Amino acid sequence: MKMMKVQGKSSLSAMGRRTAAAACALVLAGTASVAQASDPLPTDPELEAVTLSAPKPSWVFVERGFVVPGNSIYDTETGKMLGMVEASTLSDLALDPAGKAYYVSETIWTKGWRGTRQDMITVYDSATLKLKTEITIPGRILIGGRKFNFVISDEGKTAYVYNLDPASSVNMVDLAKGKFVKKIELPGCASLMPVPGVGFSALCSDGSLATVKTGGAKPEITRTAPFFSATNDPIFDNFGYDQAKKQAVFLTYTGQVFTAALGATPTVSAPFTIQAAAGVSPADTKPLDVHWYPGARQGLALHLATGHAYVLMHPGEYWTHKEPGTEVWELDVAAKKVVKRIPLEDPASAIAVTQEANPKLVLSGESGALYILDAKTGAEKFKLEKSAGGVLRTVEPQ
Repeated sequence: MKMMKVQGKSSLSAMGRRTAAAACALVLAGTASVAQASDPLPTDPELEAVTLSAPKPSWVFVERGFVVPGNSIYDTETGKMLGMVEASTLSDLALDPAGKAYYVSETIWTKGWRGTRQDMITVYDSATLKLKTEITIPGRILIGGRKFNFVISDEGKTAYVYNLDPASSVNMVDLAKGKFVKKIELPGCASLMPVPGVGFSALCSDGSLATVKTGGAKPEITRTAPFFSATNDPIFDNFGYDQAKKQAVFLTYTGQVFTAALGATPTVSAPFTIQAAAGVSPADTKPLDVHWYPGARQGLALHLATGHAYVLMHPGEYWTHKEPGTEVWELDVAAKKVVKRIPLEDPASAIAVTQEANPKLVLSGESGALYILDAKTGAEKFKLEKSAGGVLRTVEPQ
């Protein structure tokens, strides 16, 4: 792929980042990418700026903030890059359920990493990738690469942004009106799950699941009984969640699997282990014991239509939860059975699955390559060199 080479300052100023991202979004004619710079760019007969369609189920968004300034969009049907949603380094992306906008919760400073701090939700047009507006918020936690720090609910009308200043809280934003609504204190909890018609839920350090009803003048917070140990066997913060069905699949460091039905009064199932579902010995927390463990930065992807979870697994000891996966285990959650194991030549640090009838797996390899596999066979469809990154996002059905 031939790309424009951009020279300039490394400042995180809004104009500087947008100009750089615009240049990076220009690709070969015939691919759907978008230019958004206001200044004239050098002409090249091979470059063309076109508009994108609404997001498709075959698309994957790859967070690449420490490499290039944004989230790269790839089509898993063609293996081609379509464009880039601009974002600062420590940011999170969310997709408009209607397919009309991309939202970025981010923090920038007027002088790179110093000067006046600006926290906001930045809104981009999904067809042109041009800036639509910025919604100022009072703060956000300075962490990127977390799917559930920034979530959208109520058919795209409401956003929730996780914050820590110093106690954990959640910023509620009215996306339809483009304004901040209120900050909700939520001590000891993080990893947000939108619950349409109610508000949101979050995992808490005491092992419970908190649910926040946001409709009243004062938020109403309730908690389940503790069901996991945040100190001895924590839950990965990249879990599986189906907003339409209000169902979550949680995975602990040892491989315990919990399912939760969310709502005003959520319920959590008794756990089973993914190792037992695969017919191997369950893992434990004992030092030097070697078992199959889940791991990686983003180690679980849930295919919503089938209820199958794809989990990155590796052999090792407890507390190796950041190790990349050497195999993908396909887990039928309802049947509590691992139906397929896919070995990986290049260990993967992140996994996503497209929400298609014939899904594809997307893997960020440790070599820096992005892999696109047929989920049914494990066959490699594309290997995109130097295209891997942080968190992966796919388009959910509406």
